[in-house]
Amino acid sequence: MPAHNPFKAALAAHRPQVGLWLSMADAYMAEVSATTGFDWLLIDGEHAPNDLRSTLAALQAVAPHPAQPVVRAVNGETALIKQLLDIGARNLLVPMVDTADQARALVSATRYPPRGIRGVGSAVGRASQWSARTDYLDAADDEVCLLVQAETVQALGNLAQICAVDGVHGVFIGPADLAASMGHRGKPGHPEVQAAIESAMRTIVASGKAAGTLTSDPKLARRYLELGCTFVAVGVDVLLYASAARKLAADFLGAPAVAGAAVAPESRGAY
Repeated sequence: MPAHNPFKAALAAHRPQVGLWLSMADAYMAEVSATTGFDWLLIDGEHAPNDLRSTLAALQAVAPHPAQPVVRAVNGETALIKQLLDIGARNLLVPMVDTADQARALVSATRYPPRGIRGVGSAVGRASQWSARTDYLDAADDEVCLLVQAETVQALGNLAQICAVDGVHGVFIGPADLAASMGHRGKPGHPEVQAAIESAMRTIVASGKAAGTLTSDPKLARRYLELGCTFVAVGVDVLLYASAARKLAADFLGAPAVAGAAVAPESRGAY
């Protein structure tokens, strides 16, 4: 089987990919989401209660469907990246990457020697179909799509250098953490934050790498796509459910008693 990753190929071809964030941490919901028509689904291991086994279950649930899974690791530890790759994650999103040196270390963690430091245990892994893919070791490096998150003032200051790292295929702007880093915690829609985001997106696009982000604000999502962002998530499963359930309850029972149930669109799901 030749090296192939449909999501990575779409980004390389500059075909916009619209996605949905999976924070429910449930394989059944991941399977439901995979039938909705989104191009990609983000299995969140940073801010959702996913572990290695629940991530594996989500990957298995999504596998029969066209939607491409992207796994966000809780951090960029080499051992964790090795485990995620071995269970079949080909598209990785790694949070809090502030420097080019960090990016280079992540690239090394996704590649087998001599190009990198990934441990060789594919024979017993889902990634190689338990050795049924006899070409896996030759194809694996090229199948990985590595996306890094720039979400601090420091990261934006180093953005051009991060984008220049060979083996980084895209850069994701994290609005919520960036807003906090800029002194506007909880306000990713602040004009200063939005100006910084748009400037960063232009830098990423100009570098030839894929730019991405997450927002539940449809107007902002379309704006980012207009700027040339290639992978944009436009909603979060658990927030979609919460919003629909609260509306249904309110329709029958009156205004919800839950404080903070109404959240401004520009702050929802932007992390």
